[in-house]
Amino acid sequence: MRAALFDRYGPPEVLYEGRVPKPVAGPGEVLVRVHAVSVNGGEVHGRAGRVRLVTDLTQRGFPKRMGLDFAGEVVALGAGVNGPAVGDRVWGVLGRSTFGSAAEYVAVRPRRIALAPAGLDPVQAVTLPAGTTAITALRDKARLRAGERLLVRGAAGGVGSVAVQLGRAFGAHVTGLAGARNLDFVRDLGADEVFDYRTTGPGDLGRFDVVLDTAGTASGAYRRLLRPGGRMVAIAFDVDRLAASLSYIAASAVFGPRRVRFFSGDPTHRLFADLTRYVESGAVRPVVDTVFPLADIAGAHRALEAGGVRGKHVVRVL
Repeated sequence: MRAALFDRYGPPEVLYEGRVPKPVAGPGEVLVRVHAVSVNGGEVHGRAGRVRLVTDLTQRGFPKRMGLDFAGEVVALGAGVNGPAVGDRVWGVLGRSTFGSAAEYVAVRPRRIALAPAGLDPVQAVTLPAGTTAITALRDKARLRAGERLLVRGAAGGVGSVAVQLGRAFGAHVTGLAGARNLDFVRDLGADEVFDYRTTGPGDLGRFDVVLDTAGTASGAYRRLLRPGGRMVAIAFDVDRLAASLSYIAASAVFGPRRVRFFSGDPTHRLFADLTRYVESGAVRPVVDTVFPLADIAGAHRALEAGGVRGKHVVRVL
């Protein structure tokens, strides 16, 4: 089957469309025909070799695979599988730091998938799995409440664009940080205030009850914006200052009243079902930036690295 591969760490140009064996649905697994995948920041770091301690463990040797999430159709069930049915339209993820969904087929555990929202085609649907991270960050980690002030860094991106919408749905006052060309876009998502992150520093923003950090840089400056009892949730770290960034997050759990809550998204069926309800209620809508064919997986990575993404870049497989 066709799949996105790379034979060495490096720039987007190392990516290519190659062929690998088609998986089968083993006991307790579901085989999904993949229609579309999105491009995520973790994949960009993985391809470039910035987190090779992780990628070398999850995929030994080369060629290595790409793709974390997917939207598609169930085509086969392994022994002992109950729940999903052949023909179901589903979305899901492979698992934390597990790459390989940018291919024609994936075999996954049923807990990694859920029925895709009604009314969305696969390209639209695959922009939203990152929304499970936004749900976990705002609802479960920060426990965002109506009337609180929320700051979203990276408000135009895959997680940030959903977080802005969820913040509004939860009744918070939402401030978004994004690039200048995306300010109107973030405002249209439901932000009450939007600022250009290049010209607006932390000292210009005021105080917040919750800060969602999707950037991972200058964490201390944004942590200081928290009101007493405020909560900061980080879903990224500074890959160029990895040890210092992780040490700061760990220390915040011990020192000071404003802890930084860091987590790596690892959604299962329940979270996807929750996200489906938000989508079907109209609280969250998909945002597709650009669609690339699988043969141009390198172009999709170049586009994400160039910055300024609105929602998600999508790779169409089918």
